[in-house]
Amino acid sequence: MLQIGFQALRILIVLTVITGVVYPLAVTGIAQFVFPHRANGSLIKAGDAVIGSELIGQPFSDPTYFWSRPSATSPMPYNAGASSGSNQGPLNPAHKEAVEDRIKALREAGSDPSAPVPIDLVTASASGLDPHISPAAAEYQAGRVARARGLPESQVSELIVQNMQGRQFGILGEPSVNVLVLNRALDALKPR
Repeated sequence: MLQIGFQALRILIVLTVITGVVYPLAVTGIAQFVFPHRANGSLIKAGDAVIGSELIGQPFSDPTYFWSRPSATSPMPYNAGASSGSNQGPLNPAHKEAVEDRIKALREAGSDPSAPVPIDLVTASASGLDPHISPAAAEYQAGRVARARGLPESQVSELIVQNMQGRQFGILGEPSVNVLVLNRALDALKPR
């Protein structure tokens, strides 16, 4: 009986070392070698300063920038430590009020009051961290951004197309635009 206990303990120690130390180090090493940018969080830098990640959204409220999809994380928007949706259904009065407030804010900021507001500009994603908006949501904001920056709307629309990401592997998901990447490209844009 004691011999079986020692065998079990040895197996536990060996498997703990293999699965808890060797395997994670091997996977981390391979990821660092093959995909170093992604393995380190897909960070976006301005000089030496990290300004965000391609994988986690951030709030923008300045009219000269494209605005992100709302976040339902708490205690602050886009809190990567508390990824969550709002869990409010379409019949929830608080959800309905929040959506109406977001529509009002978009229209007051200078968007076309007669154009339908894309749903991803007024509802949070399931994770609350989505850094992307639909091309329709970006195009909906193009007029406001162009006017606020004194640019032709066609130039801003071209920038949206240039920064559009297609479906993953050509078949998964929908085309999207990363808001932080688009706003950085907007800052680098020279007026015509």
